[in-house]
Amino acid sequence: MPIDKEHIRNFCIIAHIDHGKSTLADRLIEHTGTVARRKMQEQLLDDMELERQRGITIKARAVCLRYIYNNEVYEINLIDTPGHVDFHYEVSRSLACCEGALLLVDASQGVEAQTVANAIAAMNANLTIVPAVNKVDLVNARFDEVVVEMEQTLGIDPSEVLKCSGKSGIGVDDILSAVIERVPPPQGDPNATLQAMVFDSHYDAYRGVVTYVRVMNGVIKKGQKVKFLKGGNVHEVLELGQFVPAQRPCEELTTGEVGYIICNIKSIKQVHIGDTISIAGDQSAKALPGYQAPKRMVYCGLYPSDGQDFSELRDALEKLSINDPSFEFEPETSDALGFGFRCGFLGMLHMEIVQQRLEQESDVDLVQTAPNVTYEIKYKRTGEVVQIHKPQDVPDSGDIEEFRQPIVRVNLIQPSEYIGTVMKLCQDRRGVLVRQEYISPTRSMIVYDLPLAEVIYDLHDKLKSATRGYGTMDYELLGYVAADLARMDILVNGNRVDALAVICNRADADRRGRAVCKKLKAEIERHMFEVAVQAAIGTRVIARETVPALRKNVTAKCYGGDISRKRKLWAKQKEGKKRMKAIGQVEIPQKAFMAVLDTGDDK
Repeated sequence: MPIDKEHIRNFCIIAHIDHGKSTLADRLIEHTGTVARRKMQEQLLDDMELERQRGITIKARAVCLRYIYNNEVYEINLIDTPGHVDFHYEVSRSLACCEGALLLVDASQGVEAQTVANAIAAMNANLTIVPAVNKVDLVNARFDEVVVEMEQTLGIDPSEVLKCSGKSGIGVDDILSAVIERVPPPQGDPNATLQAMVFDSHYDAYRGVVTYVRVMNGVIKKGQKVKFLKGGNVHEVLELGQFVPAQRPCEELTTGEVGYIICNIKSIKQVHIGDTISIAGDQSAKALPGYQAPKRMVYCGLYPSDGQDFSELRDALEKLSINDPSFEFEPETSDALGFGFRCGFLGMLHMEIVQQRLEQESDVDLVQTAPNVTYEIKYKRTGEVVQIHKPQDVPDSGDIEEFRQPIVRVNLIQPSEYIGTVMKLCQDRRGVLVRQEYISPTRSMIVYDLPLAEVIYDLHDKLKSATRGYGTMDYELLGYVAADLARMDILVNGNRVDALAVICNRADADRRGRAVCKKLKAEIERHMFEVAVQAAIGTRVIARETVPALRKNVTAKCYGGDISRKRKLWAKQKEGKKRMKAIGQVEIPQKAFMAVLDTGDDK
């Protein structure tokens, strides 16, 4: 039955990784009776196989709850969001569909890096913040200290902070009441021309594209003709409904409601995330602002392990891109690997997730090249500034006036006793200290400006090791700054392997080159001829290792006699190996492509 706009509330749950967002969402679903108790399971909204395997939320999920408060029925639309920095784009899209945000903080861990980043994003989007401390039933819960941290870092009023536990269900009623009392009802006019925002979508093999919408103005009805403003294409609404959390069809969606529509759209390219849906004809409403385009930070090549699967890989990437618009791809060729795609991702975890989703959901076997970040180059003659997504595109050093690298501002939160260790970690990566502050007597936050290339590969792992797992980090892109950079090529058997090229700081090049050559020597199998592995900048070779040849004992059958007979056989073998080296092919294993990321820190 239709519900009055004043009785609708839209909110999302935001928090750091593992602070209990999905578990609390389970309790809210259970408490409101949205799903029967026999059908309940842990992390109900994390229905992707990969989310269950890794225990993290990758995609934001919406669910519609009905709750009776003061004898009136309220419709509460909840969006569960991911916590990892790589999926911040998912969070930003969720914030655009809500009027409020439930900010969760772990009672034992306290305020962490992503807590700060997500809270600031919600405040910038003018959302009403409902603060809550989760896991208050833990033995080592420190509720009062965590409230002080929230007040000092985020300026939250301690009297507004709620107590809850996603595991035992403590405080679930208080959260639902606070959402109804504090979060304002959605703005918009149900009698105005239809305006609905597309905030997500996925591809169904039987029904085509399923589009997730939030209705900003007007009403959308079954059988109505609607227009997607960005593409200008018109479709008939065959089915619409809400998420409970499974799809439940209904007759109409009114202003403020969140749901899905199915229009029998078969072409993936006709649906754009952030697009506006309005009525067909000349009277359609203005387009909504939509979303800021995501900034891809990491690029790598994806190639089918069997060259015949190129078209299969393209179809799999297209299907995945409708569900995850934050990665992009374009065709490219490599001398070593043949035809494939250059793909852009938000970070290393995002890259790993996309690769695993392609392999699991589309059954495509992949070879992945070493990832690299985007750089900028200013040409000497023309003064033109060009973005470089792969090392092979770097021109000769004589043509470059300025080589710029992306710089990020990193917030690191850790126990105070580890400040020295964390500072050394950042200084070793050419970091510049911005500021340092204490969140509480035992925890501190350090802010550093660091090159993105030094952050994405292993800074998070090294931080966790240095702080015994208590350190957390979050980063945002500041811009591009000129640096002394160079392209380091890897030559195997005298041939440049384009997929192994890497951009690095010139001062680091010798150390990196030696480390990469040693790693490749261990990874490349021995052949019938010796294989030279070299690292070079331009024409200057800076490091070399040799993979020794497999040697056959050709003189085994010679018993005694003149030494000249043995010398003759050895000379013949040498000639054969020389000829083999000239025409022989060197097999490079998949692990070797990731070896170039080894910075040599541990050597």
